[in-house]
Amino acid sequence: MQVAVVVLRMCPIMNEQMAYALITGASSGIGRHLACELAARGLDVVLVARNDPALQELRLEIEARHRVRATVIGVDLSVPGAAADLYTELRRTQPAPDVLVNNAGFGSYGLFHEADGEVLQRLVQVNILALTCLLRRVLPEMRARGSGRILNVASCAAFNAGPLMAVYFATKAYVLHLSEAVSQECVGSGVTVTALCPGATATEFHRTAGFPENSWLFAPPVAARPAAVARYGIRALYAGRRIAIPGLANKLSILALRVVPRRIAVVLAQRVLKH
Repeated sequence: MQVAVVVLRMCPIMNEQMAYALITGASSGIGRHLACELAARGLDVVLVARNDPALQELRLEIEARHRVRATVIGVDLSVPGAAADLYTELRRTQPAPDVLVNNAGFGSYGLFHEADGEVLQRLVQVNILALTCLLRRVLPEMRARGSGRILNVASCAAFNAGPLMAVYFATKAYVLHLSEAVSQECVGSGVTVTALCPGATATEFHRTAGFPENSWLFAPPVAARPAAVARYGIRALYAGRRIAIPGLANKLSILALRVVPRRIAVVLAQRVLKH
């Protein structure tokens, strides 16, 4: 975790009186656009991801365009204990964030019994354990203050089982259910918890996950634009919504899952993921 400490000290330290957002997985895709949307609302931002050069580029862009402070923390959240160390180091110089965005996550494509066990462990570490750790660290401070907003990025995958992406779908179901439960616990506290559930989005997600190159699922016009997903998510966050599902097709698909037998829904999910 020394990388996180060094990078934090190299970047401008924010005024403690300014509201700020902590965003994980901010270097690309939806996370990058979420950071820009929050900066456009006047919040300072703390940008967290493994890809430090991409974070530094984003920092410069945000500071030039939105005139807010952007701090970079390069850290690999797949390392056990990294999320706890990240938050400890952040709190040495900053108050608790006003907004937490748990966006970091990745997927793995293929049959479960053929999957790389180490990859699956890292996937669970990032998608579940790091998210849970940061949520647990931030939430008591937000509740004590009487205000705060939390956005956990789940997925439409959270509403069904997903053969060929079994662990990824399961982790997103965890994120959705955790978010719903904690949101209910926070009623009347001044803190809101929102689960953003995007469908297929035109990012590097599918390449990182190992999808076939000719997969239609992540190509236009099927895949959503990450900027549009981020705008929708931030509007839902500020509206205090519990679940945010961008796109009419995604909403209808999830609605259909309420009436389709689960054994059929799983078969359909596998067929979609195969192509």
